[in-house]
Amino acid sequence: IVDTGGFVEGSEDVFESAIRMQVKVAVEEATVLVFMVDAETGITDLDLRVADMLRRNKKEVLLVVNKVDNNNRLHDATEFYSMGFDHNFFISSQSGAGTGELLDEIAKRIENIPPTDGTIPRIAIVGQPNVGKSSLTNALLGEERNIVTEVAGTTRDAIHSRYTKFGFDFMLIDTAGVRRKARVHEDLEFYSVMRAIKSLEESDLIILMIDATLGIEAQDMAIFRLAQRRNKGIIIAVNKWDLIEKDTNTALEFEKTIKEKIAPFTDIPILFISVLDKVRIFKTIETAMEVYENRNRKIKTSELNDIMLAAIERVPPPSVKGRYAKIKYVTQLPTYFPAFAFFVNNPNYVKDSYKQYLENQLRSNFKLTGVPIGLFMREK
Repeated sequence: IVDTGGFVEGSEDVFESAIRMQVKVAVEEATVLVFMVDAETGITDLDLRVADMLRRNKKEVLLVVNKVDNNNRLHDATEFYSMGFDHNFFISSQSGAGTGELLDEIAKRIENIPPTDGTIPRIAIVGQPNVGKSSLTNALLGEERNIVTEVAGTTRDAIHSRYTKFGFDFMLIDTAGVRRKARVHEDLEFYSVMRAIKSLEESDLIILMIDATLGIEAQDMAIFRLAQRRNKGIIIAVNKWDLIEKDTNTALEFEKTIKEKIAPFTDIPILFISVLDKVRIFKTIETAMEVYENRNRKIKTSELNDIMLAAIERVPPPSVKGRYAKIKYVTQLPTYFPAFAFFVNNPNYVKDSYKQYLENQLRSNFKLTGVPIGLFMREK
């Protein structure tokens, strides 16, 4: 279901011109068109112009007259028959009256459409307001699917788009910009942030977009740590790279600064992109699919033990109060992200510094870039 912005023709307002473009994209892509009008105000000039636009599209239109809350309104609503649509519905969104019949009619027209495959990767584009998330989505899709203006906070809802180009197939989710709580004043903004976090929760991996002119800020770090705690795949895309004055080491120094802030989880792809100039935006998708594969990687137990037990023998766990941990066996757990169980005589003897060594060995020997790893010490 796509709920478009209110259509206002001829306006020079930046939002309304962007909404017009979004409405046209939605109309072209939709299977069913629901044209909603208002019984209270009656037929307006704008209704007639929208009706004209919809007829030119040659798709079947369901005309829905809303606010038909009583018998008088029902009588007044009959004037909409004059608009000449074959399917007319009189409803009250407030009470729900008439919505069942409308839903039945919509269902008839979509029953033969195959459902979206729930197993395809889900990639959420997250970041602060006005960092270029919607522009990236539009550039990848090759169309103005999402509203883009110079005003920060244009995207209020998470917008899902199926991407099926160049042999890829995944769901792309453009989220609202996540601001610091202190800056979230209006209710609408608050719910936008909630939806962005919910999209992150539902995704397999995130593309964290940061602004090259600002660098990685506290709010970017909050998003990064949330994705890390939720065991999502992570890519960092530094947008607006075209605005930075560069020399030989600019990218290396910028990457070093980012890795210092996100440590100890530094095995993350960092891409320098320009959505405006379409520089490396396709590389972002290729890298995202690699991280998705890494997140779903299953390692043979025999291979895991051959490599990890040899690494443990080379650098055994340090002693704790004169006692040593002895790790005998390792296996991958059947989780939705890479997690490993190490069987040890006493789990309490394995300290965090040694767990970091084990994680580094896993990362250097197996392809796990961009993915948080779970390590669990179990008593043998």
